[in-house]
Amino acid sequence: MTTPIELIDGQHQLGDVLIGKGTPVTIKTIEGLDLPGMRTSDVEPPGEDGLWLGRDYYNGRTLRIDAAVRVPGDQAGALDVAAALQETADDEAVRGSGGTTMNLRLKFPGRPVRVVRGRVRRADVDVEKSIHGWAPVDLEFQAADYLYYDDAPGSTGIPLAMLSTGGLTFPLMFPFVIEGDPAAVGRPGYIDVAGTAPTWPVLRVTGPCANPVITHVTSGRVLSVPVTLEAGQWVEIDTRPGWRTVLRNNGGAAPLSPTSRIDLFRLTPGLNEIRWTATDPTLTSTLAVTWWPAYKAL
Repeated sequence: MTTPIELIDGQHQLGDVLIGKGTPVTIKTIEGLDLPGMRTSDVEPPGEDGLWLGRDYYNGRTLRIDAAVRVPGDQAGALDVAAALQETADDEAVRGSGGTTMNLRLKFPGRPVRVVRGRVRRADVDVEKSIHGWAPVDLEFQAADYLYYDDAPGSTGIPLAMLSTGGLTFPLMFPFVIEGDPAAVGRPGYIDVAGTAPTWPVLRVTGPCANPVITHVTSGRVLSVPVTLEAGQWVEIDTRPGWRTVLRNNGGAAPLSPTSRIDLFRLTPGLNEIRWTATDPTLTSTLAVTWWPAYKAL
């Protein structure tokens, strides 16, 4: 995995291109950082006043960046930078498949780097107004959801034979205290998730095992995969919106049980407990959990 570029305050990254402070792309404003649009299911009741308020859904966040390329005295250089912004939208690995996204990394003063996942929808360069190494650029980035994510994921591994690192050591010395906080004793299966919004994890089971069942104890949600994995083989469940795939190491798909709801399997801010079971006489199979803490606001 490539190490992300370290951003300074006021500097952002759109795909592979740095924009903002310290770059040839100066930014006037970024719109769309507040609450996104909303889809409502409100109903006007016939024959009476008022409104029946239905369930609300947030749209994907749309960010609009009013910018300009400034390469003083180098008109060709300015247009080259503008072209790079346009080319970052032309990534076949992203636009060639439904649900796939690219990252817009944002670094505002006093805040850590936050990531928005989506696609470039506009990268308009006003060539007619371009002169002496200056070219206005209008960027639009459509996010798949309304959340901001941490730049780096959290991850943990959970063995099949989960044993607490706590316990009692004899001989006992009184008085003794039993720690009630599972996170304090470092129990496997307990995940402390940062953020202010639920987030969707990526779960990878590596064999040898058969019929793994993963349970989010906090919510009771269960994902069951009726597959058999040899040693070194894996199955990965990506629960993130837009992705939501169950793939094997050979590139093929794997089934979920009819009662498994991949869209509802989420980690909540705070302490989460994950348990999993499988048929594995060797007790060497593992579950890897990866997640990106999510935030409702910057």
